[in-house]
Amino acid sequence: MQKLITFAVPCYNSAAYMRHCVDTLLTAGERAEIILVDDGSVKDETPAICDEYAEKYPTIVRAIHQENGGHGEGVNQGLRNANGLYYKVVDSDDWLDTDALAKVLDKLQEFVDSGVQLDLMLCNYVYEHVEDNTQHTVRYTNIFPQDRVFTWKHTRPFRPDQNILMHSVIYRTQVLRDCGIVLPKHTFYVDNIFVYQPLPYVNTMYYMNLDLYRYFIGRSDQSVNEKVMVGRVDQQLRVTRHMIDCQNLNELPINKKKLRGYMLNYLSMMMAISSILLILDGSEEAHVKKFEIWKYLYNHVDRDVYRRIRYLSVGGFTNLKGKLGDKISLGGYRMAQKIFKFN
Repeated sequence: MQKLITFAVPCYNSAAYMRHCVDTLLTAGERAEIILVDDGSVKDETPAICDEYAEKYPTIVRAIHQENGGHGEGVNQGLRNANGLYYKVVDSDDWLDTDALAKVLDKLQEFVDSGVQLDLMLCNYVYEHVEDNTQHTVRYTNIFPQDRVFTWKHTRPFRPDQNILMHSVIYRTQVLRDCGIVLPKHTFYVDNIFVYQPLPYVNTMYYMNLDLYRYFIGRSDQSVNEKVMVGRVDQQLRVTRHMIDCQNLNELPINKKKLRGYMLNYLSMMMAISSILLILDGSEEAHVKKFEIWKYLYNHVDRDVYRRIRYLSVGGFTNLKGKLGDKISLGGYRMAQKIFKFN
């Protein structure tokens, strides 16, 4: 029997917090399957906790143990084994709002019962900042129509802080399989690929103005911690190159002009993040890598795409010349960081 939704939960030494995550997902009941992917955990009781849940809830929870392959391989493993019509990734230190989840599943079931093939469900997500105990909610009410199925032509412009992230999406499982997505192993920040690569395969969408995903942020060892990101900049560059290569934006059909614009801006954001991290590194090697990633973009996209990213978007603002240019770029980054509190 096919489930309505598969929740994939990559777990790596997650014993201290994963129960909270899984317990919120269990409120979905028999409509869901929860795949706990133990990614070679060795430092705590994560493997045993995964098995405990699978034994206690055998019709809902499955535990998969694999050699360490990184977050992306956890997502890949979940997708390979998914039996749900829809697929959502929930990181083991995050959780879902249970009231919002019930409403989302009811709506998805409504579409299934009426024969509507929905490719992408979108909801809000909430940054839960551990350091100062504050919250910041990312909503899309100014972008997406509400209470109806829509396509890309019905969308409105995104603000810089409103990118579609892994936290906000529930993809139809077959969309992910049709686009051939395979996330690279041993690489952080692959959630950007997960959201970006399937977008050209999405035709029908629905937005619910619900704060579904709670994104825990602020731990010193977290992948989005600034110092950690600088140390892992090579992985950020790997992800950015993958996104440059996975879609020729000028090949998108004319009826997806707005999608092209969105994906171009997303790619520009990835170039900006890569550039800022390399500026923060400050070494001569980092300076060379910054030159090389922009050269890679130039050599692997159409001239119009390069021109728009280099000169007409936020990406180009982080590729100014000289030390003064770096100082200006960092100033803009710090201002955005303070306003949007993204790490």
